[in-house]
Amino acid sequence: IKAEDLRIDVYRASGAGGQHVNTTDSAVRITHIPTGVVATCQDERSQHKNKAKALKHLKSRILMARIEKQDQERRKMRKDQVGGAERAEKVRTYNYPQNRVTDHQVNLTLNKLDMIVEGKLDEIVDALRNDERRERRGQSILDVIKAS
Repeated sequence: IKAEDLRIDVYRASGAGGQHVNTTDSAVRITHIPTGVVATCQDERSQHKNKAKALKHLKSRILMARIEKQDQERRKMRKDQVGGAERAEKVRTYNYPQNRVTDHQVNLTLNKLDMIVEGKLDEIVDALRNDERRERRGQSILDVIKAS
C-alpha cells in the first residue's frame, strides 16, 4: 500500500481512560483513498501503536476485498464459459454403445452410463466439487500475490 493512497486522521479517543484521554490525540482512522476502505483503532494509549494496528486491519480488509472481487470475476467467467449449446461448448458426452460418459470440464471418463442414466451421479458431482476446491485454493492466493 502506497503512503500517498492513505489518509490518516488522528482524534481523541472516546470511552474510559480518565484525564489522559482528554489530552492526547491517540485514536487513529486510516482511509485507503482508491478503495474507500476505512480502519480505526483506539485500543492503545499510544498513537503509534494504534496506527500500526489500524494499518494491519486496513491491509487485511483490502486483501479480503481483492479476494472477493477476484472470486466474483472467476464465477462470472465460469458462468460465461457455459455459454450456449454449441458443439464446441459441450460439457458431457454420452456414448451409449460403449456405455461411457465423459465430462469435459474435469476430464473424467466413466464406463457407467447405465448408472448415470439411473441418476447415480455421485462420481461426477464429487469430481466437479474437487476440481472447484482445487481451483479456488490455488487461484485465490496466487492471484492476490500477483496483484500486490
